[in-house]
Amino acid sequence: MTTPLLETVAVAKRYGSVVALRSANLAVGPGEIHALLGANGAGKSTLVKVLTGVIRPSEGEVRVHGGTVVLRDPVDAQRRGLAPVFQDPALVPDLTVVDNLRLTGADPEAVRHWLGEMGLRSIELTAFVRDIPLPLLRMLDLARAVSREPAVLLLDEITAALPIDLADRVIEVMRRWKATNRSVLFISHRLAEVRDVCDVATVLRDGCDVDRFRTEDGGEARMVRAMLGDAAAVVRNVTRSVPDRALPNRPDASPIADEVLAVSDLRVGKLDGISFAARRGEVLGVAALEGQGQDLLFEVLSGDRRPSSGELRVHGRPLIARHPADAIRRGVVLVPSDRLHALLPQRSVRENLALPFFRRVRSWGPVHRRSETAAVDDAIARLSIDTRAQAQVKRLSGGNQQKVTIGRWLATGFDVLLCFDPTRGIDVGTKHQIYDLVRGLADAGKTVIFFTSELREIAQCCDRAVVIYEGKITEEIDASEATEERLLNAAHGLVGEAPERVGP
Repeated sequence: MTTPLLETVAVAKRYGSVVALRSANLAVGPGEIHALLGANGAGKSTLVKVLTGVIRPSEGEVRVHGGTVVLRDPVDAQRRGLAPVFQDPALVPDLTVVDNLRLTGADPEAVRHWLGEMGLRSIELTAFVRDIPLPLLRMLDLARAVSREPAVLLLDEITAALPIDLADRVIEVMRRWKATNRSVLFISHRLAEVRDVCDVATVLRDGCDVDRFRTEDGGEARMVRAMLGDAAAVVRNVTRSVPDRALPNRPDASPIADEVLAVSDLRVGKLDGISFAARRGEVLGVAALEGQGQDLLFEVLSGDRRPSSGELRVHGRPLIARHPADAIRRGVVLVPSDRLHALLPQRSVRENLALPFFRRVRSWGPVHRRSETAAVDDAIARLSIDTRAQAQVKRLSGGNQQKVTIGRWLATGFDVLLCFDPTRGIDVGTKHQIYDLVRGLADAGKTVIFFTSELREIAQCCDRAVVIYEGKITEEIDASEATEERLLNAAHGLVGEAPERVGP
């Protein structure tokens, strides 16, 4: 029997009364891409932190190359051949890339070599980290990790924030690692990606390993069953066909009268003459590959950036937003992909949910506690937010943190909800809760603008979609026709042509 490169035996981790891991067993063999699966809160990220020396386990053993080790810190883990890439890149934003590399003892030339291998020579090592988009920071973090030539790469949701072209480059690196008899421990909520790329899967549920199988012997249905246990209704929700998403018939309202948010000839940075309208009771999808201007669009819509030219109108009236507060006052609110940008991580769940109430305070005096409590309780119930660790929202799983960012607007009200990749890094059950919530908001007359890096989500929860390529809208598609092939084609600027093959 081959000795695993990396192994855990009955590893547990407790934070006071909160149990993050109960008993996790894992064995990663040489030359293997091994998936670590589980719903949000199952313990995946906690286990990766144990394996990389970020935290110490309360119980159990970690073994490397068959020998029991005590990983004292991340540097110790690196010396033993374990290199992680976490959900949030471990880079200091106010330093240059090369300064960050020197800070962590990485070789800038080796990192530059790997960036070249991944086709990313355009990333300047002299640039400040704060000026580099998040997807490219993840690729940079991957280049830094592989430059150390580790025995095991530990990739925690690296593809979650990446468009298809960059995700394919990550997968190519994983396959190269496997070919050299080294291994990859891969955490992903994209089950089709796991099925196609990984050799073995271990599933965690409630802090314990509940299943281990070769992916060729267990498809997506087995993965979902193991992750969610007896939640049969959720499994059916995942596998059901997409229902008809037609907009309600409103014969007494013209399309123009029904427009809630209209964008006319918007120009800023890469955006070059964007025009579209989002209607009442509609989920409008936005699809684009990385760097096509979608981030600028959402910054302008949310009031975080002023356009060079063009016009925004909300309910027919111009919106001139010099600050996000101006957009919020007009009922336009944002749910960002980076949850920690929207949260006060040291504060409680209730404080985070109630935060928008304070924008209504015109003078010093008490907040109406009863109405605030009722609205917060309603948001917690509607979103099934896990409040066991509610003293600090940073202790919640990623999925529950995202629910809090959405829940604060449910508690205080809005007209237009801007969702920028809201399901990034979220388990399949929570994703469908968000899909259902978005559809419910639209059915109640709200307007949702929904950017996603997972093209299949367009058909799952949107009514229409606009596709952006090089700062322009290349196509507007009804959701019933928004196949991944057609969306990907338009996202590459190939409208009306056969799609090119992407990746290996």
